[in-house]
Amino acid sequence: MESMSIPELPLLASPSSYSIPVQGLGTAVYPFRASEQSREKEAILSAIKVGYRHFDTAAAYQTEQVLGEAIGEAISLGLIKSRDELFVTSKLWCCDAHPHRVLPAIQNTLKNLRLEYLNLYLIHWPVSLKTGSYDFPVNKEHLLPIDFKGVWEAMEECQKLGLTKSIGVCNFSCKKIETLLATAKIPPAVNQVEMNPVWQQKKLRELCKRKGIVVTAYSPLGGKGTPWESNVVMECEVLKQIADAKGKSLAQVCLRWLYEQGVSFVVKSFNKERIKENVEIFDWELNPEELEKIDQIPQKRGYLAFEFIADQGPYKSPEEFWDGEV
Repeated sequence: MESMSIPELPLLASPSSYSIPVQGLGTAVYPFRASEQSREKEAILSAIKVGYRHFDTAAAYQTEQVLGEAIGEAISLGLIKSRDELFVTSKLWCCDAHPHRVLPAIQNTLKNLRLEYLNLYLIHWPVSLKTGSYDFPVNKEHLLPIDFKGVWEAMEECQKLGLTKSIGVCNFSCKKIETLLATAKIPPAVNQVEMNPVWQQKKLRELCKRKGIVVTAYSPLGGKGTPWESNVVMECEVLKQIADAKGKSLAQVCLRWLYEQGVSFVVKSFNKERIKENVEIFDWELNPEELEKIDQIPQKRGYLAFEFIADQGPYKSPEEFWDGEV
């Protein structure tokens, strides 16, 4: 397989000259379980062969171990010389989102991955859980408010100890980013959020740009294979027309659009052809008229986070969880 060179974005909040590959391979398969391991490993190896260097996992996905095995195999096969060629992201699950649980959690993640350090460690959701359960959906009776200051201080400690090169957050609204920045000594390098042409996150992107935070888009092709299962992106007529006119796939149009917005993104596929196709987006561009059409697409958030909303929990409604960004 021919290997592509994937551009990188500087992580302004991290040590100098540090950057994140624009495109990464996601490893979340819903429902989260460890049963797809052989397919997952093959997908990761295929991705490395065509040029992917950024891999996104999480404690909750149950894919840390298989990613670690695939990295070891890639080195032994000579696909990469060392782990240092890769950018590995993992995430702190809600049950570990307590100041005293962060360090043991990243140590467990590194053990699963068989790595000495992560490139990026993210707080997965702005909420905590009482118990040590990685189950999803979560037990709503166990939902707790997150201690933003305390948990972030523990994340900063992970970076200072060299267990991760950079730290960041996922699913943080503008308001929650501001709350974090009010006490942070090290600002988050990344905010990973749902983003695609049907949920463009303009307000959040503007804030992150002002604060020097890179946005990473998850569900860049919409919600197929996710808890909220939606085909609204892949069935969008505007995107279909642009794809047909350009002789590209609809997925390629979505990913090229994200690239032109100056964000990074993680896209999941087990299909070797699609893994290769998804990376073939860096040698053509969308014209101003096409960008204007995408800009006019009606906006709708895919994931409202109902799993984290409960009358007795810290968030009583999607509006509260996302601080009105729905």
